[in-house]
Amino acid sequence: MKKKRIKIMLLAAAMLASASFVSCRDENDGTVDDELAAQVAEQFVDHTVAPTYTALAAKAEQLAEQLAALRQNATDAGVEAACQTFLDAREQWEKSEAFLFGAAGDFGIDPHIDSWPLDEDAFSTLMYESPAMIAALDGEDGDVVAGERLGNALLGFHGLEYILFADGRAKKAADITENEWIYAAAVAGDLRNRCYQLEVGWLGDKAPESHVAKLDGLEMAYTVAGGNYSYGENMKNAGKPGSTYASRVAALMAIVQGCSDIADEVGSSKIYAAWHGEDITYIESPYSQKSIIDFYNNIVSIRNAYMGGVDGQRDESKSLHDFVKSHDASIDGHVTTAIENALAKINAMPAPFVMHYSEAANGAAVEACAELSDALAEINNMLREL
Repeated sequence: MKKKRIKIMLLAAAMLASASFVSCRDENDGTVDDELAAQVAEQFVDHTVAPTYTALAAKAEQLAEQLAALRQNATDAGVEAACQTFLDAREQWEKSEAFLFGAAGDFGIDPHIDSWPLDEDAFSTLMYESPAMIAALDGEDGDVVAGERLGNALLGFHGLEYILFADGRAKKAADITENEWIYAAAVAGDLRNRCYQLEVGWLGDKAPESHVAKLDGLEMAYTVAGGNYSYGENMKNAGKPGSTYASRVAALMAIVQGCSDIADEVGSSKIYAAWHGEDITYIESPYSQKSIIDFYNNIVSIRNAYMGGVDGQRDESKSLHDFVKSHDASIDGHVTTAIENALAKINAMPAPFVMHYSEAANGAAVEACAELSDALAEINNMLREL
């Protein structure tokens, strides 16, 4: 009896240990996934979004200062320097377009600073038939006047691009009129303000105090739904009370959707509209002739978001790439291959796009972007089942 009882007790203990092991294993698997999802979100906020918007805000601020100075004393060297700053800011903006959700979407910043084509008829009316508006733009609060009264088709990057560039080169200072300098200084001030809004919106109290103070002075919103969370905090706290994301997986799905949206836009709109002959005026960055660089940097924004950070801050162990690969290596392979293929096909487009928009090579880029968008859609289909 004693031996039989011992055997039964040992068997029961073994079964309990086995059950405990399975239970812990399942729980740990779930915890590891959940923890990795949290790490992916944190890495995305701190090492993709934050450095991109910080650099964008700094360059927009520098551009506003340069154009304000050129308004007083325009030189060819000054225009060339402003053109380079413009391109530097433009690069950071284009590298942010995979995350146009959040502050960019909620505050209407994307159409406000990046609508095209420029309304050249309205611009001509402003320059030559609107002295009262020019006077208002030349006032101390010209940046506010521009932001509130000009309208998206006269604001942002492409209005400034029109002033600074012609045929892909920096204009001569003498070719820019006094009214155009007034306009440029005001629009650059508004662009700076909106870039501050992106930066502060995501970074919260980690953003420069002067940028926060500027927005507070202008009474510009920068928190999620007017609450206490920054957009970065909102994502990092996904699944917790107060966050707009019901779960950490929901936050990852938002990142993936942002990537998918810009992949689709580059191919089916930015390239396709002119290439297919639907609208040959719908060409981004025609004055600086940097359209293809814009397209390329849009795909870089996807690569940064997916692979775990901008260059120099990337950690693939805390990336969407690693998360997806751990669940379905095939899907991850589709995405990583599609990213590199889209970059290669865009890089192979004949430049400048504004002069070669109908070339056959552009069709290959359209197709590559569609393949990337489809590959990214596979991820969200997978995430919905987790």
